[in-house]
Parts: sequence; C-alpha cells; structure tokens
Amino acid sequence: MSECPCGSGKSYAVCCGLLHTGAAAPTAEALMRSRYSAYGLGLEPYLLATWHPSTRPVALHLAEEQGTKWLGLAIKRHQVLDASHASVEFVARYRIAGRGHRLHETSAFVREDGRWFYVDGEIKET
Repeated sequence: MSECPCGSGKSYAVCCGLLHTGAAAPTAEALMRSRYSAYGLGLEPYLLATWHPSTRPVALHLAEEQGTKWLGLAIKRHQVLDASHASVEFVARYRIAGRGHRLHETSAFVREDGRWFYVDGEIKET
C-alpha cells in the first residue's frame, strides 16, 4: 500500500501505518485519520484499543461488514479544547452493495497518559 487511505497525501508507512503499529497519535485529528484507515483495513483490535474504555463496545464485528468500501475522508474541523480534550468534525464516504453513503460526525477525543482516545460522536444529519 502506498498512499494512506486517510487522504493525508502521505504514504501509509509514515502516516497511519505508524499508529497502527503502536506509535501514539500526536493529535486527535491524527487519531481520527488512523481510525478511518483502520475501518477500511478491517483493523478491529486497533479500533477497540483507541476507543476510550468508558464508551468502548465489546466488539465491532467488522468481518460481518465485508461489503463496505470506504471511499474517502474529509476533515471539516479539528478543535483543541484544552490539553486533554479535542473534537474533530469529519465526513466519511463509503459504499455498501453499490450504494453510496456519507457519515458526517463530530467526534470527541480525550488524552490520557499521553495517548488520544475516541470517546463518542454526534452524527450530523446532512
């Protein structure tokens, strides 16, 4: 894989690939991008590990969603609220069974012990 699926324009190896193999995300936006890429690559353990324990589901069952194809990510806004809290508004495009969909969400992130975690998100109707 050469270009990173998150749309950063960087190679996967120096972008989300680093985070998927254990590096800490430097910002909430970087974590958001890596989570988007992880959905596309089916990396359920990474998604669960980067989800805050207070809101983390037991499983995501990504294997059951094999028909989902992730098409692109657009970051609308990255807002640092303080040293430990941030939000990221994004639009993710995907296709299921040939039909296109958009997920427009504002996600909340928290930083604990130097690592960012996804907490939850508010889906925007578009």
